[in-house]
Amino acid sequence: MTSYQILCILCALALVTSVASSRLHKLQETVAITALALGMSLLLLLGGKALGGHVYGYFVAGLEKLDFQALLLNGMLGFLLFAGALQIRLKILRHQKWEILILAFVSTLLSTFIVGGLLYYIAPMLGLPLALSHCLLFGALISPTDPIAVLAILKKMGAPEDIAIQVEGESLFNDGIGLVIFVAISHLAFSTEPLTFSQISLLFVQEALGGVVYGAVLGVLLHHFFRYCEEETQLMLVTLLIPTAGYVIAEVLGVSGPLAMVSAGIIIGNYSVPKYFARQERVKLYTFWSLIESFFNALLFLLLGLLLLLVTFKAPLWWFMLVAIPLVLTARAVSVYLPYIGFRLVKSYNPYAESILIWGGLRGGLALAMAMSLPEGVIIDSQTGAELRELVLVMTYAVVVFSILVQGSSMTGLIRRSNAVATEANHQIATERT
Repeated sequence: MTSYQILCILCALALVTSVASSRLHKLQETVAITALALGMSLLLLLGGKALGGHVYGYFVAGLEKLDFQALLLNGMLGFLLFAGALQIRLKILRHQKWEILILAFVSTLLSTFIVGGLLYYIAPMLGLPLALSHCLLFGALISPTDPIAVLAILKKMGAPEDIAIQVEGESLFNDGIGLVIFVAISHLAFSTEPLTFSQISLLFVQEALGGVVYGAVLGVLLHHFFRYCEEETQLMLVTLLIPTAGYVIAEVLGVSGPLAMVSAGIIIGNYSVPKYFARQERVKLYTFWSLIESFFNALLFLLLGLLLLLVTFKAPLWWFMLVAIPLVLTARAVSVYLPYIGFRLVKSYNPYAESILIWGGLRGGLALAMAMSLPEGVIIDSQTGAELRELVLVMTYAVVVFSILVQGSSMTGLIRRSNAVATEANHQIATERT
């Protein structure tokens, strides 16, 4: 089968799974789709092998041929980030700009070193000593919260606006920053020529700041281009230029495509839409992008579940898989609580803000894509033949599945309590004014 045929089958499966997940009313759609896909994978692992391995082998060959890493990083990611950024209100974002900036950059960097440092210390106890650079690689790819997973779940739950904008803003921006950190540490781990501090700084400026600036320029150019569109269909179709041609150009220029999509989406959503789209056209535009977002989300979370078929769970790696989850949660807690000590000296926040940021810091396809991009054949234990890519992929998959199934499905209570506090505070303010 060709890659196109495989993709068509997966798209059909994603739509069927999405409809089936709607029957699971107690679960968020993304959680339900991932759970159903994991169930399908387990059935294939058990039942497929029992039937001679033909069905199992067929699916594995199809998934390997599809290239999940390229599909996400060079395909779906641009659409999903642009769709998410399109609905972020700049006025609200400005009020939280410092919190988002610190959480996206400082907390991501801090979490990277906490995860890497703890793993470096714990790994020998688990019988598999690791190089510090390899530990930091895992820290770099697992520390950024995944914007796709976060946005997909938060939009359905209705978290308080101030908390929601922090979670969404951080997740939209820190993936680009995380990618830059990951690339820099990859150079340190695998390159024969070590990077200097100035080279790392230049890489950050080019990738991160370059992506933001390029996205802003792209957004401004299309903002002026909208005036030449005479039909509403043209207006909507022009927005497709950003996650398609715009994303490709970002890659050619060597800047961060994800950050460019966020930057362009915020400009289009806050300046172009109010100016060029009438009320009915805005509804159609948001419906259009909501459909795209829902479809790609269904496909992505289906693939996350099916990727279980490609992960090798060797016995020596099981302990690492179990340790990875509390390790990442610990790093997330520290990297959120420390900045909030300073935040609360200046402003007051919802008492559940830190808890939602920590528990709502979901990981998803982006972390897996980075893990799958690691080179094969890097042996970390000659006795067992364990490879770095296998180890990192197992740990990453464990964290991703836990964050989506457990954290994603248990956020409702936290958000409900935070909403109650926010409502009470608003009522108190209204009473004082009267």
